[in-house]
Amino acid sequence: MDAIPYLAGASALLGLLLAGFFFKNVKAADPGDDRMVFLMTEIQKGARAFLKKEYSWVSVFVVAMAILIAALIAPAAAVTYVIGATLSALAGYVGMAAATMANARTTQAAKEGPGKALSVAFRGGAVMGFSVAGLALLGLMGVYIVFVLVLQVDDAFEVVTAYGLGASSIALFSRVGGGIYTKAADVGADLVGKVEAGIPEDDPRNPATIADNVGDNVGDVAGMGADLFESYAGSILAPISLVAFALGLGAEQASAVTNISLLSFPMAIAFAGMLASIIGSFFVKGSTSTDTKALSKALHMGTNVAMGLAALATVGIAYWLFGDNDAFDNPLGLAIAVIGGLVIGWALGKTAEFYTSDHYSPVRKIASQTETGPATTILGGISTGMVSVAASVVLLGIGVAVAYWGGEMAFDKIGALEGGIYGIAVAAIGMLATTGMVVSVDAYGPIADNAGGIAQMAKLDPSVREVTDALDSLGNTTAAVAKGFAVGSAALTALALFKSFEFAVIAAGGSLSLNVGEVDVFIGLFLGAMLPFLFAALTIDAVGRAAQKMIEEVRRQFREIPGLREGVEGVHPDSARCVAISTTASLKEMIIPGSLAVVIPLVLGFISVDVLGGFLAGALVTGFCLAIFMANAGGAWDNAKKYIEAGHHGGKGSDCHKAAVVGDTVGDPFKDTSGPAMNILIKVMTIVSLACRCLLTFDLAPISRLRSAATASFKVSRRFPN
Repeated sequence: MDAIPYLAGASALLGLLLAGFFFKNVKAADPGDDRMVFLMTEIQKGARAFLKKEYSWVSVFVVAMAILIAALIAPAAAVTYVIGATLSALAGYVGMAAATMANARTTQAAKEGPGKALSVAFRGGAVMGFSVAGLALLGLMGVYIVFVLVLQVDDAFEVVTAYGLGASSIALFSRVGGGIYTKAADVGADLVGKVEAGIPEDDPRNPATIADNVGDNVGDVAGMGADLFESYAGSILAPISLVAFALGLGAEQASAVTNISLLSFPMAIAFAGMLASIIGSFFVKGSTSTDTKALSKALHMGTNVAMGLAALATVGIAYWLFGDNDAFDNPLGLAIAVIGGLVIGWALGKTAEFYTSDHYSPVRKIASQTETGPATTILGGISTGMVSVAASVVLLGIGVAVAYWGGEMAFDKIGALEGGIYGIAVAAIGMLATTGMVVSVDAYGPIADNAGGIAQMAKLDPSVREVTDALDSLGNTTAAVAKGFAVGSAALTALALFKSFEFAVIAAGGSLSLNVGEVDVFIGLFLGAMLPFLFAALTIDAVGRAAQKMIEEVRRQFREIPGLREGVEGVHPDSARCVAISTTASLKEMIIPGSLAVVIPLVLGFISVDVLGGFLAGALVTGFCLAIFMANAGGAWDNAKKYIEAGHHGGKGSDCHKAAVVGDTVGDPFKDTSGPAMNILIKVMTIVSLACRCLLTFDLAPISRLRSAATASFKVSRRFPN
């Protein structure tokens, strides 16, 4: 068992080696003619410029937080915080580099058919997938080995937890900033290009086309990668923190037999999941058909193999770690909890697929509603998203119940640690055990989308665009599936971190109440329920403001550049201007929403820990529901549009198509900006509360002390009036 952190770190290195192998494989592929290479290079330049500016801005926040953490928690915690932030940013940059290299190569491969193109796009996505999983796991294991096992520093587990806080900081700003960028460009390109000018999507005449393609990479690749980096690291950290804070462990107690089993189990699952993902990646083989069902089967084969292998390995690991320990009743219970999480994650993904794929009735119903205009189209998408929440909540409830039952089967209670709560914590790892494959499949989507854009801008044969459109349609579904995994794991991880926070407050001499009859808790619940709506409003409004600037610029260029709208030979749009507009607007707009997740928990905790407890609970529930609603509604609108573009309900250019474009425009910030950021929001607030618990105890909150003193004085005055 002592070797498990080292084995997990070794598996992370194998994942990174596989990412390097896929990178070389994609680089060796043919990028196409000069025009395609030029377009690829322009997208690369725009993406690199954005990430450079974004990371420069975020680095100021990271440095400020590191100083605060060093002063209030420990210098070592500041170090791990910076490590988490740096590795998360690195994973996003590497993934972006691979995606912007794979797009033109996917377009060229599409000339040979969908099988070849799918293979190139998947391998480009796999660079992102295994970079995210490999760097996240390697960094976490390195921090654990150094600060817990080797140095045995004071407050060792607080130091390890700060790694997750660093990852969360980058994830939140990357998701919000990248999401605002990509949707501002997308909305601007669609409304002026498709609706007003009546030109095709990704038309080279549209000044916003390059910016739109850049956005796919900075938002849906780099932003998504940072999101799942944080989710994956958080899912491993949550049970480790839970055990440490529940049992009051320091580094010196981590090697005790029972403690090491509980601490090592999540690392062992991560180890098995990484190996399973590596094996599964070689089972993805292209299909010769452009039918999305056939393509989906080929793409998901690797994920299914990885999940099966991870499930089998989990049973063996559970018996190995807990079978000979009398403190545990039935090790199979913990295997059930993990596998239950894995199955529920898969089921959440399948639910998302049902509501967002054009093979099923919800999307086709929205497509038929376009016949009566944009209003009914929007109503149909909203209804579909809301219905999907019900199914997802039921599935999550089943998953929590199974995980709790499995944990209780394994052990009743060890110290203050309940078996059921530990089961819920490790279930989150089950959902993300195969992160390498989940992210690979998700990152495939933006590459396919870019490939279609390059095919259009390079004026290739329509048969190439037919192949890339089929790949892109599947990509919308895979993105929704990945978001299902991410938000499901976020709910379970946040619950485990919340329990860790409760134990940490008690250990620091405070107390935490979740009795809704208490006014502090009641107020906190409503404040927490409100915040995801406020966060969504701010990010959607940010997209709207940035998109307005983009729309005005595109209109200006069509108006002022002679021959641009007509497509006169030799006349080109000023794409760099549009890239600059999206970059500047998105970076300015990300600051306030991103800061809320850090500032509000600190402010509320300073006032009252009970208010903070209610706040975290309220935000968890509404944040999960909003995330599901937005992701699935947006995905449904997008694929309804693509269903029409495939020739149904009048096809491209019809009134139905214009209505679908409006619906897709509404859905863009839902599915790619506000929705995906929700799962980060609920975890960031919880992990901030946990990492900074020393500020959030009742005894250290001046306002709480004043209130208590005032209350006591009032009671005395009533008993002894003058």
